[in-house]
Amino acid sequence: MEKVVPDTSILIDGKLSKLVESRALSDVEIIIPEAVLDELQAQASLGREIGFLGLEEVIKVRKIAEERDDMKITCVGRRPSLEEIQLARKGRIDALIRDVAREYNATLLTSDYVQALVAEAEGLKVKYLEPEAPKIKVKLEDFFSPNTMSVHLKEGVSPYAKRGKPGNWHLVKIRDAPCTRAELEYIIRNILKRARFTSDAFVEISRQGAMVIQLGEYRIAIARPPFSDGIEITAVRPIVKVTLDDYKLSDRLKRRFLERAEGILICGPPGAGKSTFASALAEFYYREKNAIVKTMEAPRDLQVGPEITQYAPLEGDFTKTADILLLVRPDYTIFDELRKSRDFEVFVDMRLAGVGMVGVVHASSPIDAIQRFLGRVDLGVIPQVIDTVIFIKDGEIKRVYELSLTVKVPYGMADEDLARPVIEVRDFETGRVEYEIYTFGEETIVVPIASFKRESLQRISERVLSLFKQFDKEAEVEMLSNKMAVVRVRRNFMPQIIGRNGKVISKLEKRLGVRIKLLPKEEVSEVVEHRGELLNYTIRETKTSIVFDFGKEFARRSVNVYVDDELITSALLDRRGRLKFRLNSEIGSILSKALETGRSIRFFV
Repeated sequence: MEKVVPDTSILIDGKLSKLVESRALSDVEIIIPEAVLDELQAQASLGREIGFLGLEEVIKVRKIAEERDDMKITCVGRRPSLEEIQLARKGRIDALIRDVAREYNATLLTSDYVQALVAEAEGLKVKYLEPEAPKIKVKLEDFFSPNTMSVHLKEGVSPYAKRGKPGNWHLVKIRDAPCTRAELEYIIRNILKRARFTSDAFVEISRQGAMVIQLGEYRIAIARPPFSDGIEITAVRPIVKVTLDDYKLSDRLKRRFLERAEGILICGPPGAGKSTFASALAEFYYREKNAIVKTMEAPRDLQVGPEITQYAPLEGDFTKTADILLLVRPDYTIFDELRKSRDFEVFVDMRLAGVGMVGVVHASSPIDAIQRFLGRVDLGVIPQVIDTVIFIKDGEIKRVYELSLTVKVPYGMADEDLARPVIEVRDFETGRVEYEIYTFGEETIVVPIASFKRESLQRISERVLSLFKQFDKEAEVEMLSNKMAVVRVRRNFMPQIIGRNGKVISKLEKRLGVRIKLLPKEEVSEVVEHRGELLNYTIRETKTSIVFDFGKEFARRSVNVYVDDELITSALLDRRGRLKFRLNSEIGSILSKALETGRSIRFFV
């Protein structure tokens, strides 16, 4: 009888049973090395499908041999040692299989081209069977319709699908009959066959009891016991491919993408459309800026053109991927998604190395996405790493924030000795500061300015009222801002409150950290309804400042500054009747953004 020795590749591909069934192998003794069975057992014990496929193939061939007289199956050889198992990836198990073929003067059957070359070099008889790409339609596709976002299959449960689009989908039962274990095993085998033979398929993750496969446009997660309580298959695919124009961005935001945005964070809840927007942004950078764009993904499921190369974790580590990318020198890199602390470190390292970075992260609000960097990155470095935060929900851009670092007294504090570096998180369109982030002691504080402002004004108002009621029990307070208050007292108490040369009220202002405008109670209606004379002005901007000119006739006059109907500050004009604000100051930034967005700026004497 002719003697043949199959290796693991032939068994996993299912070619041995086909040769036997077609009588291409007859009057033959099939010698299976113990090393082959041990390798298949090890893979199956780890929950990997190739192990189950190989063992099922051996059982199938053995059943055929029991029914035929011209076939015999024997298992021979020694079991591999621990050292040989550890060196399996370097070809030690393959060497043991060749040793068996040499010892029995048998023909080696393999679908592994390297194994065939080595066997031929050693002078062994070898038959190389080239893998064929079977034309298989993955049965999983039968569960998808044109508007299906994802399919969820589990043994003992009816199959379900999410249909619709991000932000407007519903869960639909595909059929009443539950999925069986045999059906799911068949689907998994079909998926793995296509994954081995097509260029657009990748096994992204393979762990004991879990596997993630990118199969064309489908991202497929497979779970089996003991990791899960039953076999489960979840397949997700994008149903639309959009461009940046579909998001109806403002011209100002488009200019930022083209000119300034280098550290972008795209955030939102799961299924909100973050990756879809990241894909559109990648295409925008490639086509509009003629930039070299790469991606870092696990799994690789961004829908981008062939010009944009998609990288996976090299040897399971994004740090090694980053080392290669820095040699490739991309202009922009899309990092989808940031999960582990190591991912955030890689993102920061690449951004500080000068690469434009776009990160995708799960978060329920934009400030939550920023907070995920706190503790992982020094506070002062964050604005250099992230300059733009885009919050996506229901497939739409709901909020855009920009970050900047300044040194100031945090909002709500009055003592100038408390000045410190503060990260200001501003609404990109309005320019208003919505959050401040700074360190206080050993803690990192995130302050929502809008709600804090309401609470702060109430608290300051109570402090001011409490102090002035010591002079006049009928005193009233109106807070114009957290730094200015109008106090109304009876006229006969005013001299006592002002004091000689204004010393008493100056002490009160210093104690409260608030400027006080003291008025008699009889002038309440005039204060409420009259802001003073409205001034005309001209504007001149320099590289560092914005200058308002009112004319020399208003020199040394005090004015109140309003943006729309909100009092921003009070200031004193210089001897030429001018008012100058630095662009990097808080007031200068507010006024500059107001001019850009067309808001009303008015000055009253």
